[in-house]
Amino acid sequence: MRLIMLDTETTGLSPANGDKMVEIGAIAIENRDMSQNVTFHKFINPGRKIPAEVVRIHGIDDARVKDEPSFADIAQDFLDFIDGGTLVIHNAPFDLGFIMAELEDCGLPNIHDVPVIDTLEMAKKQFPRQRNNLDALCDRFEVERGHRDLHGALLDSELLGQVYLAMTGGRQFSLGMDLGIKPASEFVRLPSAARSQTEKSETADLVKRSAVQVRDEDLQRHQALMQRIAKESDDAVLWKEG
Repeated sequence: MRLIMLDTETTGLSPANGDKMVEIGAIAIENRDMSQNVTFHKFINPGRKIPAEVVRIHGIDDARVKDEPSFADIAQDFLDFIDGGTLVIHNAPFDLGFIMAELEDCGLPNIHDVPVIDTLEMAKKQFPRQRNNLDALCDRFEVERGHRDLHGALLDSELLGQVYLAMTGGRQFSLGMDLGIKPASEFVRLPSAARSQTEKSETADLVKRSAVQVRDEDLQRHQALMQRIAKESDDAVLWKEG
């Protein structure tokens, strides 16, 4: 299995509020071996101001990204990098929400069917009622994070890779472990998909309705009215055209 550890940094908490990605980092791991990993790392110009309170978290300010490409410029390279892989993300709905929203904005194929493992979900099952953010998991599995002063997409992807391997048995994968692999669409429902589902539901309800029963006397009154309208219009009515 080709595993792709992935993390993003953003301008805020929600793409629905206009927030965008400012950094994306991913590490591809083959055969559970991090010594030969391949990376994908891009800073992104979000096309909007990065709030000061967010800069304090990841250290990426407007000056850092003003000359960087937009997501649309690097989107296809990103899709090529993750092709054929299983994404491993800590709190998958957050990162996938941004990625899938921006792919949709670019008019590019989305990643609804890409397999995803959410390590936060895994950690909550393994360590219920405990702190399960990435820092806590690093400490729990003795993953060195002393060089991590700020959040960074590529660094966090590397830490996530070490944590994930530790959670699943190290180099020797623990067979039978429930990894909770699900398609990306089960983590994120874009507004467009929600609208489509609502429309399908409404149509289905209409189709399921039983046919209206019309009484003979009502039908006769309707036909009489139609004949009267046709007569008064010199037969210039739509239902007689063609």
